[in-house]
Amino acid sequence: MALNRMLSVVRSCTPRLAPLSTAPATREQPAAGPGAVLGRGAAEAAQPPMPAVDFGNAREAYRSRHSWELVRSLLVLRLCASPALLARHEQLLHLSRRLLGQRLFDKLMKMTFYGQFVAGEDQESIRPLIRHNKAFGVGSILDYGVEEDLSPEEAERQEMESCISEAERKGRDTGKREKQYQAHPAFGDRRDGVISARTYFYANEAKCDCHMETFLRCIEASGGASDDGFSAIKLTALGRPQFLLQFSEVLTKWRRFFHQMAAEQGKAGLAAMDTKLEVAALQESVAKMGIASRKEIENWFTTETLGVSGTLDLLDWSSLIDSRTELSKHLVVPNMQTGQLEPLLSGFTEEEEQQMTRMLQRMDVLAKKATEVGVRLMVDAEQTYFQPAISRLTLEMQRKFNVEKPLIFNTYQCYLRDAYDNITLDVELARREGWCFGAKLVRGAYMAQERARAAQIGYEDPINPTYEATNTMYHRCLNYVLEELKHNPKAKVMVASHNEDTVRFTLCRMEELGLHPADCQVYFGQLLGMCDQISFPLGQAGFPVYKYVPYGPVMEVLPYLSRRALENSSVMKGAKKERQLLWQELKRRLCTGSLFYHPA
Repeated sequence: MALNRMLSVVRSCTPRLAPLSTAPATREQPAAGPGAVLGRGAAEAAQPPMPAVDFGNAREAYRSRHSWELVRSLLVLRLCASPALLARHEQLLHLSRRLLGQRLFDKLMKMTFYGQFVAGEDQESIRPLIRHNKAFGVGSILDYGVEEDLSPEEAERQEMESCISEAERKGRDTGKREKQYQAHPAFGDRRDGVISARTYFYANEAKCDCHMETFLRCIEASGGASDDGFSAIKLTALGRPQFLLQFSEVLTKWRRFFHQMAAEQGKAGLAAMDTKLEVAALQESVAKMGIASRKEIENWFTTETLGVSGTLDLLDWSSLIDSRTELSKHLVVPNMQTGQLEPLLSGFTEEEEQQMTRMLQRMDVLAKKATEVGVRLMVDAEQTYFQPAISRLTLEMQRKFNVEKPLIFNTYQCYLRDAYDNITLDVELARREGWCFGAKLVRGAYMAQERARAAQIGYEDPINPTYEATNTMYHRCLNYVLEELKHNPKAKVMVASHNEDTVRFTLCRMEELGLHPADCQVYFGQLLGMCDQISFPLGQAGFPVYKYVPYGPVMEVLPYLSRRALENSSVMKGAKKERQLLWQELKRRLCTGSLFYHPA
C-alpha cells in the first residue's frame, strides 16, 4: 500500500511500539498566572535560586545596542504603527526604488527595515551579529529569508496543480474526499491573510531539491556559528503538497472513527488520553462491519500490542494504521453515514509515488545533516489541512533521531481547538516508546485564513473562538509540557512567544517546578528586531533564548520584510511598551552623556 511505503522510508530505524504504559500519567496541575508568587518547597532548597529577570529595565534591555540602533528601532516601530503607511507600503517601496535606484534603495533598506529585521545578505555577513548577540546571551535560529515573488494568479495556479492527484484530474474518487482536504481556487494563494509565516509553492522536483540545499546550508551555518544552534524547515518546501493533503485526510478519518466507536461505547466527550475503548466490544463492532474476519481482528489486538488492560486508547489505535500490524492490508474506514467501507488513500501513479518518496528522503537528508553537525531541527507548523501529515512525519523522524536527546522539534499551534489533545498524545507516545520529546509552542500564524476557509468551504472552524481562549490553551499546553520536563530531564520545549505575560507565566512555573535555566530544558524564542526587551534580559540572566535570524539579499527578502511590518502593526500593545523603553534608554543616554555608548 502507498501508506506503508510512505512510512517505511522514515521508519527504518524506529523502535517497536511498547505495550501500554503502566506508569501513571503526569497529572495536569492548576496553571499559575502571571502574577503568581514564586516559591519553592523546602525539599528543593539546595537548587540554585532562579535568576531574577526585569523586563522593565531599559538600560539592561538595550545594553547590547548602539544608540543609532535604538533610533532605527524607534523609527521602524513608529512606521509600523501607521495604518495609512502600511496600507500602501508595497507601492511606496516600488516608488522609492524607482526614484533612488537599486544601490541607494538597498542602502536605505539596510538603514531601516532590512537592518532591523534581517541579519545580512549571506552566511559570512551575518557572523558578526550572531557573535555579538551570543556575547549577550542570545543564540540564533538561522533562516534563509528569500521568497519567490509570485503573482496571486501564478500562486493559485501552482497550488491547484500540485494539490490535485492524477486520479482526481480524471474524475475518480473526488466525491469521497472531504472538503477540508481538497484544494480550492479561492484559497490557492496560501499567502493571503498570513503575515507571520513564509509560504512555499510547489513548482517541480528540482525546485524542492534547491530548497533542500538551502536548508542544508542553513544547518551547516548554524553548526559553524555555535555549538547549540537551531534551524527551521517547512515540509511544503520539500515536496508535492498533494501527499500532505491526502495523508492528513487519512489520519483525520482514522482518528474520527476511533471517537465514533467511543461514542457507541458511551465514552463521548472525554479528553483524547482519557478515552479508552473496550477491546471485546470493539472487535464485535469491527467484525459486524465486515472489515475482516474475526480471526484477523483477534491478531490485531494482542497482549503484545495492548498489554493486559483489555482496553485500547487512541495511541494504540493509531499504531494499527502502520505496517506493524495486519490492518495495514485493509486501509479502509467505515463511513458511519453510508455504512460503506471507503479507501483511505487513492491509488498513486508511479510518478506520484516517486515524488512522495523523494519528499521523505529529503527530510531524512536534513535530519542526518542536523545530527552530524549538532544542530536541533525545528519543523514549522502549517495550515490545518496539511498539519496532521506534517506532525505524523515529524513524529516518525523523532522516533528515529531523538534517541539520546531531542534533535527534531515538532511545532504545536495553540490557537487550534485540539492543541491540548495533540500534545498530550505525543508526550505519552514518547514515554511509551522511549524517545526524547522536543516541542516548539506557538500561538499560530494562519488564523484569519483558516477561519475564512472553514466558513466559505463549509467545515467546522478549527480555531479557538477568541484570543483569550488561545492564550488559555497556550498556557494549558505549556503547563502540561513543563510538568513533563520536571519528571523527564531529556525532554525540551521552545516557548516561541512575544507575549510578555506568557514569558512571565513560564518563569513562574519553572520556579515552582524546579526547572533551572542551567538545565537547558526550556528555551525561549523571538524574531530578530522584535521584543529585545524580552530576549536580552532573559539571555543576560542565563536563560536559553534565541532570535529567529533571517538572511538574504535585499530584494529577495522584501516579502519577508512586508510581513514583519504588518506583524508589528498587529501586536501594537507589545510594540507600544517596546517604543516606550527605547525612548527611555535613549533619553537616559542623552542626559548622561553616553550617546556614543559602545556595547562591550
